[in-house]
Amino acid sequence: MVAPAQVTEEQARAVAEEARESGWDKPSFAKELFLGRFRLDLVHPFPRPAPDEAAKTAAFLARLERYCASLDGAVIERDSRIPDEYVAGLTELGCFGLKVPPQYGGLGLSQVAYNRALMLVSSVHPSVGALLSAHQSIGVPEPLKLAGTPAQKEKFLPRCAKGAISAFLLTEPDVGSDPARMASTATPVEDGAAYELDGVKLWTTNGVVAELLVVMARVPRSEGHRGGISAFVVEADSPGITVERRNSFMGLRGIENGVTRMHQVRVPAENLIGREGDGLKIALTTLNAGRLAIPAMCTAAGKWALKIAREWSAERVQWGKPVGHHGAVAAKISFVAATTFALESVLELSGQMADEGRNDIRIEAALAKLWASEMACQIADELVQIRGGRGYETAASLAARGERAVPVEQLLRDLRINRIFEGSSEIMRLLVAREAVDAHLSAAGDLADPRSDLQHKAKAALGASGFYAKWLPHLVAGKGQLPHSFDEFGSLATHLRFVERNSRKLARSTFYGMARWQAGMEKHQVFLGRIVDIGAELFAMSASCVRAAMQRAEGESGVAPAGTGAASYELADAFCLQSRLRIDRLFAALWDNSDEVDHTLTEAVLDGRYTWLEAGVIDPSEGTGPWIAQWSPGQSAEPNLARRFAAAPTADVAEAGPPT
Repeated sequence: MVAPAQVTEEQARAVAEEARESGWDKPSFAKELFLGRFRLDLVHPFPRPAPDEAAKTAAFLARLERYCASLDGAVIERDSRIPDEYVAGLTELGCFGLKVPPQYGGLGLSQVAYNRALMLVSSVHPSVGALLSAHQSIGVPEPLKLAGTPAQKEKFLPRCAKGAISAFLLTEPDVGSDPARMASTATPVEDGAAYELDGVKLWTTNGVVAELLVVMARVPRSEGHRGGISAFVVEADSPGITVERRNSFMGLRGIENGVTRMHQVRVPAENLIGREGDGLKIALTTLNAGRLAIPAMCTAAGKWALKIAREWSAERVQWGKPVGHHGAVAAKISFVAATTFALESVLELSGQMADEGRNDIRIEAALAKLWASEMACQIADELVQIRGGRGYETAASLAARGERAVPVEQLLRDLRINRIFEGSSEIMRLLVAREAVDAHLSAAGDLADPRSDLQHKAKAALGASGFYAKWLPHLVAGKGQLPHSFDEFGSLATHLRFVERNSRKLARSTFYGMARWQAGMEKHQVFLGRIVDIGAELFAMSASCVRAAMQRAEGESGVAPAGTGAASYELADAFCLQSRLRIDRLFAALWDNSDEVDHTLTEAVLDGRYTWLEAGVIDPSEGTGPWIAQWSPGQSAEPNLARRFAAAPTADVAEAGPPT
């Protein structure tokens, strides 16, 4: 087995730190929120697309909706595969080039349009959303748009727009969120004219059907080569590439995810994206907007769950009245409705900010991904409970006995991966926490660094005192304590005052944590996670309020249907009340918790102190294989499972109308 690079904790942190964007050239609403500065002006008025962009988006989505209505997600679930004709139809509509600029054959749609398109297709089956988002959010198009050369764009983007599916290859059998241990290599050959790739990549979404790959591999440092983890565009049919497995999962049964082996794969030097060593930075920059694909699909799930909850709860009668009128079920419906409004508010706000480009949205996108994936799973769980036994029964089983085929249990299975995809919730919390404490580390980093000597600590103390002398006083009082602040928001003003007050409280809590633990702060991951979760809720509250205000204004001006504004205010108010309760609990748990006991207990579990507690059961996995599969470099001994979707035209698309 090729062992991943053996690195220390310090080296792993250094790799991650080098990859992150360290500068802040643009303002960030969420960054300011964590610093206790409620910059409502950065998100209000709620940003809206230009009229021509809105019309272009509406026209495309109308065609896409007509086509999606002709597709049957049950077929994908039954066959664990997206039919070729479905993919061909999406190709004809231009769905593989949604954000590719028109000069390269794409539709050149906005991030908002892209998000809404993903909502539509994932409501047919989430595997379709995964196919399109893996291709465009993290596959070849986005990295090339951000860091590709003109020649690379001319060569590859037209192919992507025409349906040449792409995949992103980062994870390895023993390397996940710690890329410093990456074992795949890209060795310069032919006097630097090419690279030779070797390695095995795991969980390559779209890898089974892709024509083009973005591969992350380590270039050895040598004379004339900067080295480091680098990104390459690779032809999937290159000699030496073998798709050895198509993986199966509890959900997303149509996803084309596999294990890909590379053995002496020649890649021309001109296929290097950016510079050597910039691979992780390119990937993280790509994800700034790319992560919004997951909130889009989570929002679609929330919308569908609300529809099913409403229709079922009005139909099903127990104890003399529809179940929706019983308090226990009513509370669940309220949560689903209010949270779905907030999900769409966060998605639309983040998408609009990405399109405008005025703000740095790296924290907003990360918060959107984290919060949406967590809340959507709660929505799905509540919907299963609302449906009762029918929520646990498969759609096929329901249909077989003559009932409406409602795939609620599938929703629960399909959504679960979103808390792991593109950075698990735990990693996302640490990522956001690092950005949230960036100002503190910049001001007082050496004070909290155990390796720093007294001279550096003294110098850091001077710099820190200057920063905190200016920063701490503004955390004492603010607009949130003035009874008439934000009155232009009417009944939602009280919630915005709550956000402002608790933004300052959040910043104070972060400061208290740093003062208490200093260099040990990063080891208090549960504390940092709660800090981030509070910030996510405050962001969602803000997005919901400013969206409701926008919809009220549009209703008053006749742009939106009458009553939209009032309805939005009701949803936003309910969401904010629910969110405030969660925030209060999170703040209380910052200092009143079982974290130390949990840590001590876990250490004892890992030391085997409680193995007696495991007695009395059978472990069916025992003896079936190692925890992590071994691999060795060399030519694959497995058959190549790679395949391609057929590109046959479909009448359904023709009827839907050609893309414009």
